[in-house]
Amino acid sequence: MEEQNSQHLKLARRIAAQFSVFQNVEAIGLAGSQIGGVVDQDSDIDLYLYTTEVIPLSERRAIVESGGATRASLNLKFWGLGDEWYDAATGIEVDIIYWDTAWIAAQLERVLVRHQASVGYSTCFWHTIRNSLILYDRRGWLRQLKAQSAAPFPEPLQRAIIAKNHPVLRQVIPSYRHQIEKAIRRQDLVSINHRVMALLASYFDVLFALNRIPNPGEKRLLKIAAERCEKLPLGMIAQVEGLLRALPSADRGLIERLDELLDGLDQLLLVEGFTTETPRTRRENEFDGK
Repeated sequence: MEEQNSQHLKLARRIAAQFSVFQNVEAIGLAGSQIGGVVDQDSDIDLYLYTTEVIPLSERRAIVESGGATRASLNLKFWGLGDEWYDAATGIEVDIIYWDTAWIAAQLERVLVRHQASVGYSTCFWHTIRNSLILYDRRGWLRQLKAQSAAPFPEPLQRAIIAKNHPVLRQVIPSYRHQIEKAIRRQDLVSINHRVMALLASYFDVLFALNRIPNPGEKRLLKIAAERCEKLPLGMIAQVEGLLRALPSADRGLIERLDELLDGLDQLLLVEGFTTETPRTRRENEFDGK
């Protein structure tokens, strides 16, 4: 495993050195599994290039061709600008993400200064900055950003994330639970799967915020939660796995597993001093005029 990680890091440093010659590259960071210590045969290299202007495609292509690639997909714009290829010598997948310096600085300010939450993935950009390894830093800009990212999880941000993501789990009328229940009655399998994944995104956003840990994103969430979160709902890992295994059934049992998972989160929030409201309690309050 260490040898594999060394091979990945050596390739990352070589590619970073090639891109560092461009004046519009302010910094380069390595993130993902290479930094998280969970490298396997499918692990790629996640290189984040912080730029002030877009590097011309011809220049990026020249770097890929100089190193050799068995397959390349360049100038991808589906989730922001990126290039991906398989290194010919090692077979390692290289994933380069280009982030504008002003844009990513604003993303960090959004959560650390303005304490703004999202519906799912509120603090993922913060997590990337905080846990990246600096491979190149022209004027120390990325070091300053990492220093800012080392700040403790702000309590107002914690409250904002829970307030934005907890109600959509099952409290409000258009909650994920309600949508899943309707999709089950319709036997709309695509909708069931889509809404369960959205529910889990908000569920983990709440869970990591409760533990004041930046959200790591989509991969290895159960492993990361088990290792890093001191506060976990009782039986949470088994409940999440049970929910996902129940997806093919598309029956009422799926709702029962979902409620079990959300009951555990509600109980943990109550213990930690956050008020929660079940759908039944909310309906009673509405009809009582409260």
